Amino acid sequence: MSSSQALTLVSNSTVFPHHKSTLGDLKLSVSDLPMLSCHYIQKGCLFTNPSLPIHSLLSLLKHSLSLTLIHFPPLAGRLSTAPDGSVYISCNDSGADFIHANGNHIHIIDILSPIHVPEMVKDFFPFDRTVSYEGHFKPILAVQVTELADGIFIGCAVNHAVTDGTSFWNFFNTFAEICRGVKRVSMVPEYRRESVLISEAVLRFPNGSPKVTFSVDLELRERVFRFSRESLLKLKARVNNKEKWIENEEINSIELMGKQSNDTLMIDHGKNNQILGNLIRNRDPNEISSFQSLCALLWQAVTQARNLPAGKTTTFRMAVNCRHRVEPKLEPNYFGNAIQSAPTYAAAGDVTSKDLRWCGEQLNKSVVAHDDVMVRRFVEDWERDPRCFPLGNFDGAMITMGSSPRFPMYENDFGWGRPMAIRSGQANKFDGKISAFPGREGGGSVDLEVVLAPKTMAGLESDSEFMQYVTGW
Repeated sequence: MSSSQALTLVSNSTVFPHHKSTLGDLKLSVSDLPMLSCHYIQKGCLFTNPSLPIHSLLSLLKHSLSLTLIHFPPLAGRLSTAPDGSVYISCNDSGADFIHANGNHIHIIDILSPIHVPEMVKDFFPFDRTVSYEGHFKPILAVQVTELADGIFIGCAVNHAVTDGTSFWNFFNTFAEICRGVKRVSMVPEYRRESVLISEAVLRFPNGSPKVTFSVDLELRERVFRFSRESLLKLKARVNNKEKWIENEEINSIELMGKQSNDTLMIDHGKNNQILGNLIRNRDPNEISSFQSLCALLWQAVTQARNLPAGKTTTFRMAVNCRHRVEPKLEPNYFGNAIQSAPTYAAAGDVTSKDLRWCGEQLNKSVVAHDDVMVRRFVEDWERDPRCFPLGNFDGAMITMGSSPRFPMYENDFGWGRPMAIRSGQANKFDGKISAFPGREGGGSVDLEVVLAPKTMAGLESDSEFMQYVTGW
Protein backbone atom coordinates (compact mmCIF):
# COMPACT_ATOMS: atom_id res chain seq x y z
CA MET A 1 0.00 0.00 0.00
CA SER A 2 1.45 3.37 -0.92
CA SER A 3 1.71 6.25 1.54
CA SER A 4 -1.06 8.05 -0.36
CA GLN A 5 -3.44 5.35 0.84
CA ALA A 6 -2.95 6.06 4.54
CA LEU A 7 -5.79 5.67 7.01
CA THR A 8 -8.11 8.57 7.75
CA LEU A 9 -8.47 9.51 11.41
CA VAL A 10 -12.20 9.99 12.00
CA SER A 11 -12.32 10.62 15.75
CA ASN A 12 -10.34 10.37 18.97
CA SER A 13 -12.14 10.38 22.30
CA THR A 14 -11.62 9.38 25.93
CA VAL A 15 -13.51 6.50 27.51
CA PHE A 16 -13.87 6.54 31.29
CA PRO A 17 -14.70 3.62 33.58
CA HIS A 18 -18.45 3.18 34.10
CA HIS A 19 -17.87 3.39 37.87
CA LYS A 20 -15.17 5.14 39.87
CA SER A 21 -12.27 2.98 40.93
CA THR A 22 -11.79 1.96 44.56
CA LEU A 23 -8.40 0.39 43.84
CA GLY A 24 -5.45 2.21 45.40
CA ASP A 25 -2.03 2.82 43.90
CA LEU A 26 -0.23 -0.27 42.62
CA LYS A 27 3.53 -0.40 42.96
CA LEU A 28 5.44 -1.54 39.91
CA SER A 29 7.28 -4.82 40.47
CA VAL A 30 10.79 -5.90 39.48
CA SER A 31 9.18 -7.41 36.37
CA ASP A 32 7.26 -4.21 35.57
CA LEU A 33 10.00 -1.62 36.06
CA PRO A 34 12.46 -2.94 33.44
CA MET A 35 9.71 -2.52 30.83
CA LEU A 36 9.63 1.28 31.25
CA SER A 37 12.09 1.56 28.35
CA CYS A 38 10.04 -0.73 26.07
CA HIS A 39 7.36 0.34 23.61
CA TYR A 40 3.71 -0.12 24.45
CA ILE A 41 2.43 -3.60 23.58
CA GLN A 42 0.55 -3.45 20.24
CA LYS A 43 -1.68 -6.41 19.49
CA GLY A 44 -5.01 -6.71 17.73
CA CYS A 45 -7.51 -8.87 15.89
CA LEU A 46 -8.84 -8.83 12.34
CA PHE A 47 -12.55 -9.55 11.98
CA THR A 48 -15.03 -9.89 9.14
CA ASN A 49 -17.67 -7.17 8.96
CA PRO A 50 -20.17 -7.02 11.84
CA SER A 51 -23.79 -6.65 10.83
CA LEU A 52 -24.11 -3.42 12.83
CA PRO A 53 -23.80 -0.03 11.14
CA ILE A 54 -20.55 1.66 12.09
CA HIS A 55 -22.06 4.28 14.41
CA SER A 56 -23.89 1.58 16.39
CA LEU A 57 -20.76 -0.59 16.48
CA LEU A 58 -18.61 2.24 17.82
CA SER A 59 -21.21 3.10 20.46
CA LEU A 60 -21.34 -0.54 21.55
CA LEU A 61 -17.56 -0.83 21.75
CA LYS A 62 -17.18 2.40 23.72
CA HIS A 63 -19.85 1.36 26.21
CA SER A 64 -18.32 -2.11 26.53
CA LEU A 65 -14.85 -0.63 27.08
CA SER A 66 -16.26 1.61 29.81
CA LEU A 67 -17.73 -1.45 31.55
CA THR A 68 -14.50 -3.43 31.05
CA LEU A 69 -12.44 -0.70 32.70
CA ILE A 70 -14.41 -1.31 35.91
CA HIS A 71 -12.56 -4.64 36.13
CA PHE A 72 -9.25 -3.12 34.96
CA PRO A 73 -8.80 0.21 36.80
CA PRO A 74 -5.03 0.38 36.09
CA LEU A 75 -5.77 0.66 32.36
CA ALA A 76 -7.69 3.88 33.00
CA GLY A 77 -4.96 5.30 35.23
CA ARG A 78 -1.55 6.89 34.82
CA LEU A 79 1.95 6.20 36.08
CA SER A 80 3.28 8.32 38.93
CA THR A 81 6.65 8.58 40.63
CA ALA A 82 6.87 9.06 44.39
CA PRO A 83 9.45 11.40 45.99
CA ASP A 84 11.66 8.40 46.79
CA GLY A 85 11.71 7.39 43.10
CA SER A 86 9.29 4.45 43.38
CA VAL A 87 6.94 4.17 40.39
CA TYR A 88 3.26 3.38 40.85
CA ILE A 89 0.11 2.99 38.80
CA SER A 90 -2.40 5.57 39.99
CA CYS A 91 -5.87 4.15 39.36
CA ASN A 92 -7.29 7.67 39.02
CA ASP A 93 -9.95 7.12 36.32
CA SER A 94 -8.17 9.38 33.82
CA GLY A 95 -9.54 7.21 31.03
CA ALA A 96 -8.36 5.38 27.92
CA ASP A 97 -8.12 6.65 24.36
CA PHE A 98 -10.64 5.38 21.79
CA ILE A 99 -9.79 6.01 18.15
CA HIS A 100 -11.89 5.48 15.02
CA ALA A 101 -9.98 5.26 11.74
CA ASN A 102 -11.22 4.67 8.20
CA GLY A 103 -9.39 2.36 5.83
CA ASN A 104 -12.26 1.32 3.56
CA HIS A 105 -9.86 1.05 0.60
CA ILE A 106 -8.23 -1.95 2.35
CA HIS A 107 -9.60 -5.49 2.05
CA ILE A 108 -8.90 -8.43 4.34
CA ILE A 109 -7.07 -10.16 1.51
CA ASP A 110 -4.71 -7.16 1.26
CA ILE A 111 -3.61 -7.92 4.82
CA LEU A 112 -3.47 -11.70 4.70
CA SER A 113 -2.35 -12.56 1.17
CA PRO A 114 1.15 -10.95 0.97
CA ILE A 115 4.01 -13.22 1.96
CA HIS A 116 5.49 -10.49 4.15
CA VAL A 117 3.36 -8.49 6.57
CA PRO A 118 2.46 -5.28 4.70
CA GLU A 119 3.46 -1.86 6.01
CA MET A 120 -0.19 -0.82 6.34
CA VAL A 121 -0.63 -3.05 9.40
CA LYS A 122 1.38 -0.70 11.62
CA ASP A 123 -1.26 1.99 11.02
CA PHE A 124 -3.91 -0.16 12.72
CA PHE A 125 -2.38 0.61 16.12
CA PRO A 126 -2.26 3.73 18.25
CA PHE A 127 0.75 5.04 20.21
CA ASP A 128 3.29 3.94 17.64
CA ARG A 129 6.79 3.85 19.14
CA THR A 130 5.54 5.26 22.45
CA VAL A 131 7.86 4.31 25.31
CA SER A 132 6.15 2.93 28.41
CA TYR A 133 7.66 5.59 30.70
CA GLU A 134 5.41 8.07 28.89
CA GLY A 135 2.49 6.53 30.79
CA HIS A 136 3.21 9.25 33.34
CA PHE A 137 1.42 11.70 31.05
CA LYS A 138 -0.23 9.58 28.34
CA PRO A 139 -3.06 7.04 28.66
CA ILE A 140 -1.99 3.55 29.67
CA LEU A 141 -4.44 2.06 27.16
CA ALA A 142 -5.60 3.06 23.70
CA VAL A 143 -8.04 1.15 21.48
CA GLN A 144 -8.25 1.78 17.73
CA VAL A 145 -11.11 0.53 15.58
CA THR A 146 -10.23 0.62 11.88
CA GLU A 147 -12.98 0.24 9.27
CA LEU A 148 -11.95 -1.90 6.31
CA ALA A 149 -13.76 -2.58 3.04
CA ASP A 150 -14.96 -5.98 4.25
CA GLY A 151 -14.03 -6.10 7.91
CA ILE A 152 -12.70 -4.27 10.94
CA PHE A 153 -9.49 -4.35 12.90
CA ILE A 154 -9.49 -3.80 16.67
CA GLY A 155 -5.99 -2.83 17.72
CA CYS A 156 -4.83 -2.09 21.26
CA ALA A 157 -1.77 -0.37 22.65
CA VAL A 158 -1.11 -1.03 26.34
CA ASN A 159 1.74 0.17 28.51
CA HIS A 160 4.26 -2.67 28.83
CA ALA A 161 5.25 -1.64 32.37
CA VAL A 162 1.62 -2.28 33.38
CA THR A 163 0.82 -5.53 31.53
CA ASP A 164 2.47 -8.58 30.09
CA GLY A 165 0.89 -10.85 27.47
CA THR A 166 -1.14 -12.80 30.02
CA SER A 167 -2.71 -9.64 31.43
CA PHE A 168 -3.20 -8.15 27.97
CA TRP A 169 -5.24 -11.09 26.65
CA ASN A 170 -7.17 -11.28 29.91
CA PHE A 171 -8.24 -7.68 29.27
CA PHE A 172 -8.92 -8.16 25.55
CA ASN A 173 -11.04 -11.26 26.03
CA THR A 174 -12.98 -9.65 28.90
CA PHE A 175 -13.64 -6.68 26.60
CA ALA A 176 -15.04 -9.12 24.01
CA GLU A 177 -17.16 -10.98 26.59
CA ILE A 178 -18.76 -7.77 27.84
CA CYS A 179 -19.37 -6.57 24.28
CA ARG A 180 -21.33 -9.69 23.41
CA GLY A 181 -23.43 -9.39 26.56
CA VAL A 182 -21.79 -11.67 29.13
CA LYS A 183 -22.94 -10.53 32.59
CA ARG A 184 -20.31 -12.39 34.61
CA VAL A 185 -16.80 -12.27 33.16
CA SER A 186 -14.76 -15.47 33.19
CA MET A 187 -11.46 -14.07 34.45
CA VAL A 188 -11.38 -11.38 37.15
CA PRO A 189 -7.88 -9.90 37.49
CA GLU A 190 -5.91 -10.24 40.73
CA TYR A 191 -4.17 -7.06 41.93
CA ARG A 192 -2.50 -8.09 45.18
CA ARG A 193 1.13 -7.00 45.43
CA GLU A 194 2.44 -9.57 47.88
CA SER A 195 5.24 -11.58 46.30
CA VAL A 196 8.98 -11.73 45.78
CA LEU A 197 8.46 -9.53 42.71
CA ILE A 198 7.67 -6.51 44.91
CA SER A 199 10.88 -4.85 46.03
CA GLU A 200 12.13 -1.78 47.87
CA ALA A 201 14.82 -1.29 45.22
CA VAL A 202 14.36 1.88 43.16
CA LEU A 203 15.02 2.26 39.44
CA ARG A 204 16.30 5.79 38.83
CA PHE A 205 16.57 7.76 35.61
CA PRO A 206 19.35 10.32 36.08
CA ASN A 207 19.32 11.31 32.40
CA GLY A 208 15.58 11.88 32.12
CA SER A 209 13.07 9.45 30.66
CA PRO A 210 14.48 6.14 29.31
CA LYS A 211 14.81 5.36 25.63
CA VAL A 212 14.41 2.05 23.81
CA THR A 213 17.65 0.09 23.67
CA PHE A 214 17.56 -0.81 19.96
CA SER A 215 17.49 1.11 16.68
CA VAL A 216 14.00 1.74 15.33
CA ASP A 217 15.19 2.75 11.86
CA LEU A 218 16.78 -0.43 10.52
CA GLU A 219 15.23 -2.08 7.46
CA LEU A 220 13.41 -5.26 8.48
CA ARG A 221 11.27 -7.99 6.94
CA GLU A 222 8.34 -9.50 8.80
CA ARG A 223 6.55 -12.72 7.98
CA VAL A 224 4.05 -14.96 9.75
CA PHE A 225 4.96 -18.63 9.33
CA ARG A 226 2.21 -21.15 10.06
CA PHE A 227 2.85 -24.60 11.50
CA SER A 228 0.01 -27.11 11.59
CA ARG A 229 -0.49 -29.62 14.38
CA GLU A 230 0.54 -32.43 12.06
CA SER A 231 3.70 -30.60 11.01
CA LEU A 232 4.68 -29.94 14.62
CA LEU A 233 4.08 -33.57 15.63
CA LYS A 234 6.37 -34.63 12.78
CA LEU A 235 9.01 -32.17 13.99
CA LYS A 236 8.60 -33.27 17.61
CA ALA A 237 9.08 -36.91 16.59
CA ARG A 238 12.27 -36.00 14.75
CA VAL A 239 13.67 -34.02 17.68
CA ASN A 240 12.81 -36.80 20.15
CA ASN A 241 14.29 -39.44 17.84
CA LYS A 242 11.02 -41.29 17.37
CA GLU A 243 9.65 -42.69 14.12
CA LYS A 244 6.36 -40.94 14.72
CA TRP A 245 4.55 -39.17 17.50
CA ILE A 246 1.25 -40.86 18.34
CA GLU A 247 -1.19 -38.70 20.24
CA ASN A 248 -4.92 -39.16 20.01
CA GLU A 249 -7.16 -36.13 19.95
CA GLU A 250 -8.04 -36.36 23.63
CA ILE A 251 -4.45 -36.56 24.87
CA ASN A 252 -3.31 -33.86 22.45
CA SER A 253 -5.97 -31.46 23.69
CA ILE A 254 -5.23 -32.27 27.32
CA GLU A 255 -1.50 -31.75 26.75
CA LEU A 256 -2.27 -28.31 25.37
CA MET A 257 -4.54 -27.57 28.34
CA GLY A 258 -1.77 -28.62 30.69
CA LYS A 259 0.53 -26.02 29.18
CA GLN A 260 -2.18 -23.42 29.47
CA SER A 261 -2.84 -24.24 33.11
CA ASN A 262 0.79 -23.45 33.83
CA ASP A 263 0.66 -20.23 31.91
CA THR A 264 -2.55 -18.33 31.42
CA LEU A 265 -5.74 -20.31 31.80
CA MET A 266 -7.77 -22.13 34.42
CA ILE A 267 -9.06 -25.52 33.27
CA ASP A 268 -12.37 -27.20 33.98
CA HIS A 269 -12.79 -29.69 36.78
CA GLY A 270 -13.72 -33.34 36.19
CA LYS A 271 -12.42 -36.02 33.87
CA ASN A 272 -10.00 -33.71 32.04
CA ASN A 273 -8.20 -32.83 35.28
CA GLN A 274 -7.72 -36.51 36.11
CA ILE A 275 -6.32 -37.29 32.66
CA LEU A 276 -4.16 -34.17 32.79
CA GLY A 277 -2.79 -35.09 36.22
CA ASN A 278 -1.83 -38.57 35.01
CA LEU A 279 -0.24 -37.14 31.87
CA ILE A 280 1.88 -34.62 33.79
CA ARG A 281 3.01 -37.22 36.36
CA ASN A 282 3.99 -39.69 33.63
CA ARG A 283 5.61 -37.17 31.29
CA ASP A 284 9.23 -37.90 30.41
CA PRO A 285 11.29 -34.95 31.73
CA ASN A 286 13.74 -35.46 28.85
CA GLU A 287 11.01 -35.08 26.24
CA ILE A 288 11.36 -32.01 24.08
CA SER A 289 7.94 -30.37 23.62
CA SER A 290 6.49 -29.39 20.26
CA PHE A 291 7.15 -25.72 20.92
CA GLN A 292 10.71 -26.30 22.12
CA SER A 293 11.25 -28.39 18.98
CA LEU A 294 10.01 -25.47 16.88
CA CYS A 295 12.29 -23.04 18.73
CA ALA A 296 15.24 -25.38 18.10
CA LEU A 297 14.41 -25.48 14.38
CA LEU A 298 14.20 -21.68 14.24
CA TRP A 299 17.41 -21.18 16.23
CA GLN A 300 19.32 -23.43 13.87
CA ALA A 301 17.83 -21.96 10.69
CA VAL A 302 18.28 -18.29 11.65
CA THR A 303 21.84 -18.90 12.84
CA GLN A 304 22.61 -20.62 9.53
CA ALA A 305 21.02 -17.74 7.57
CA ARG A 306 23.12 -15.19 9.46
CA ASN A 307 26.31 -16.99 8.36
CA LEU A 308 28.00 -16.39 11.72
CA PRO A 309 31.55 -17.47 12.57
CA ALA A 310 31.58 -20.89 14.24
CA GLY A 311 32.97 -19.48 17.48
CA LYS A 312 30.40 -16.69 17.75
CA THR A 313 28.17 -17.04 20.82
CA THR A 314 24.47 -17.06 19.93
CA THR A 315 21.69 -16.29 22.38
CA PHE A 316 18.11 -17.55 22.30
CA ARG A 317 15.94 -15.70 24.82
CA MET A 318 12.52 -16.99 25.84
CA ALA A 319 9.97 -15.06 27.88
CA VAL A 320 9.10 -17.21 30.89
CA ASN A 321 5.88 -16.81 32.86
CA CYS A 322 6.74 -16.82 36.57
CA ARG A 323 3.20 -17.01 37.97
CA HIS A 324 3.39 -20.75 38.56
CA ARG A 325 7.16 -20.92 39.07
CA VAL A 326 7.51 -18.75 42.18
CA GLU A 327 6.58 -20.02 45.66
CA PRO A 328 4.03 -19.23 46.87
CA LYS A 329 2.49 -19.23 43.40
CA LEU A 330 0.83 -16.16 41.98
CA GLU A 331 -2.74 -16.41 40.78
CA PRO A 332 -3.01 -17.26 37.05
CA ASN A 333 -4.93 -14.00 36.61
CA TYR A 334 -2.34 -11.86 38.48
CA PHE A 335 -2.39 -8.48 36.73
CA GLY A 336 0.92 -7.01 35.74
CA ASN A 337 4.20 -8.31 34.42
CA ALA A 338 5.23 -11.66 35.89
CA ILE A 339 7.79 -12.62 33.27
CA GLN A 340 11.53 -13.07 33.10
CA SER A 341 13.81 -13.63 30.13
CA ALA A 342 15.53 -17.03 30.18
CA PRO A 343 18.61 -17.02 27.93
CA THR A 344 20.23 -20.04 26.30
CA TYR A 345 23.78 -19.65 24.95
CA ALA A 346 25.64 -21.75 22.41
CA ALA A 347 28.37 -21.32 19.81
CA ALA A 348 27.04 -20.75 16.30
CA GLY A 349 29.04 -23.72 15.07
CA ASP A 350 27.35 -26.02 17.57
CA VAL A 351 23.88 -24.70 16.77
CA THR A 352 24.31 -25.27 13.04
CA SER A 353 26.31 -28.52 13.09
CA LYS A 354 24.66 -30.48 15.89
CA ASP A 355 21.24 -32.08 15.44
CA LEU A 356 17.92 -30.54 16.46
CA ARG A 357 17.77 -32.82 19.50
CA TRP A 358 20.86 -31.11 20.90
CA CYS A 359 19.45 -27.61 20.26
CA GLY A 360 16.14 -28.60 21.83
CA GLU A 361 17.91 -30.01 24.89
CA GLN A 362 19.73 -26.72 25.50
CA LEU A 363 16.44 -24.79 25.39
CA ASN A 364 14.66 -27.40 27.51
CA LYS A 365 17.33 -27.18 30.21
CA SER A 366 16.94 -23.40 30.45
CA VAL A 367 13.16 -23.59 30.79
CA VAL A 368 13.19 -26.47 33.31
CA ALA A 369 15.86 -24.71 35.40
CA HIS A 370 13.74 -21.57 35.71
CA ASP A 371 12.16 -22.54 39.04
CA ASP A 372 11.50 -20.59 42.25
CA VAL A 373 15.22 -20.45 43.06
CA MET A 374 16.04 -19.06 39.63
CA VAL A 375 13.20 -16.50 39.79
CA ARG A 376 14.52 -15.24 43.12
CA ARG A 377 18.07 -15.17 41.78
CA PHE A 378 16.91 -12.96 38.91
CA VAL A 379 15.16 -10.66 41.41
CA GLU A 380 18.23 -10.41 43.64
CA ASP A 381 20.46 -9.68 40.65
CA TRP A 382 18.14 -6.87 39.56
CA GLU A 383 17.98 -5.41 43.07
CA ARG A 384 21.78 -5.17 43.13
CA ASP A 385 21.68 -3.26 39.83
CA PRO A 386 18.20 -1.86 38.98
CA ARG A 387 18.01 -1.34 35.24
CA CYS A 388 15.72 -1.37 32.23
CA PHE A 389 15.50 -4.49 30.10
CA PRO A 390 18.09 -4.39 27.28
CA LEU A 391 15.84 -5.37 24.39
CA GLY A 392 17.48 -5.85 21.02
CA ASN A 393 20.05 -7.76 18.97
CA PHE A 394 23.26 -6.13 20.09
CA ASP A 395 25.81 -8.53 18.62
CA GLY A 396 23.96 -9.75 15.54
CA ALA A 397 23.54 -13.25 17.01
CA MET A 398 20.49 -12.93 19.24
CA ILE A 399 16.94 -14.24 18.97
CA THR A 400 14.20 -13.12 21.36
CA MET A 401 11.02 -15.19 21.59
CA GLY A 402 8.04 -13.31 22.97
CA SER A 403 4.31 -13.81 23.37
CA SER A 404 3.06 -17.42 23.58
CA PRO A 405 1.07 -19.97 21.57
CA ARG A 406 -0.68 -20.69 24.88
CA PHE A 407 -2.36 -17.29 25.01
CA PRO A 408 -6.10 -17.47 24.18
CA MET A 409 -5.83 -15.04 21.28
CA TYR A 410 -8.65 -16.58 19.26
CA GLU A 411 -10.92 -17.16 22.25
CA ASN A 412 -12.60 -13.81 21.89
CA ASP A 413 -15.87 -13.04 20.19
CA PHE A 414 -17.30 -9.51 20.33
CA GLY A 415 -20.58 -10.80 18.96
CA TRP A 416 -19.78 -11.35 15.30
CA GLY A 417 -17.44 -14.33 15.32
CA ARG A 418 -13.86 -15.27 16.10
CA PRO A 419 -10.93 -13.31 14.65
CA MET A 420 -9.62 -14.04 11.18
CA ALA A 421 -6.05 -13.31 12.26
CA ILE A 422 -3.85 -11.82 14.97
CA ARG A 423 -1.39 -9.07 14.10
CA SER A 424 0.93 -6.76 15.99
CA GLY A 425 2.25 -3.26 15.37
CA GLN A 426 5.88 -2.27 14.95
CA ALA A 427 6.47 -1.90 18.70
CA ASN A 428 9.61 -3.57 20.09
CA LYS A 429 10.63 -5.04 16.75
CA PHE A 430 14.23 -5.62 15.73
CA ASP A 431 16.30 -8.19 13.86
CA GLY A 432 15.67 -11.47 15.66
CA LYS A 433 12.41 -10.62 17.42
CA ILE A 434 9.97 -13.53 17.21
CA SER A 435 6.41 -13.64 18.55
CA ALA A 436 4.54 -16.92 18.99
CA PHE A 437 0.78 -17.05 18.42
CA PRO A 438 -1.63 -19.98 18.51
CA GLY A 439 -2.77 -21.07 15.07
CA ARG A 440 -6.33 -20.13 14.20
CA GLU A 441 -7.28 -23.76 13.57
CA GLY A 442 -6.29 -24.68 17.15
CA GLY A 443 -5.29 -28.21 18.10
CA GLY A 444 -1.73 -27.21 18.94
CA SER A 445 -0.98 -25.37 15.69
CA VAL A 446 1.38 -22.39 16.00
CA ASP A 447 2.04 -19.18 14.08
CA LEU A 448 5.44 -17.52 14.35
CA GLU A 449 5.70 -13.81 13.60
CA VAL A 450 9.35 -13.54 12.53
CA VAL A 451 11.20 -10.22 12.19
CA LEU A 452 14.63 -10.34 10.55
CA ALA A 453 17.08 -8.32 8.49
CA PRO A 454 16.17 -8.67 4.78
CA LYS A 455 19.20 -10.83 3.93
CA THR A 456 18.57 -13.14 6.89
CA MET A 457 14.89 -13.48 6.01
CA ALA A 458 15.81 -14.43 2.45
CA GLY A 459 18.18 -17.06 3.80
CA LEU A 460 15.52 -18.47 6.12
CA GLU A 461 12.97 -18.66 3.30
CA SER A 462 15.42 -20.57 1.11
CA ASP A 463 16.24 -23.08 3.89
CA SER A 464 14.50 -26.31 2.85
CA GLU A 465 15.09 -27.90 6.28
CA PHE A 466 13.06 -25.10 7.89
CA MET A 467 10.47 -24.57 5.17
CA GLN A 468 9.45 -28.25 4.98
CA TYR A 469 7.57 -27.74 8.27
CA VAL A 470 5.87 -24.49 7.23
CA THR A 471 2.25 -24.97 6.20
CA GLY A 472 1.32 -21.44 5.16
CA TRP A 473 1.42 -17.78 6.11
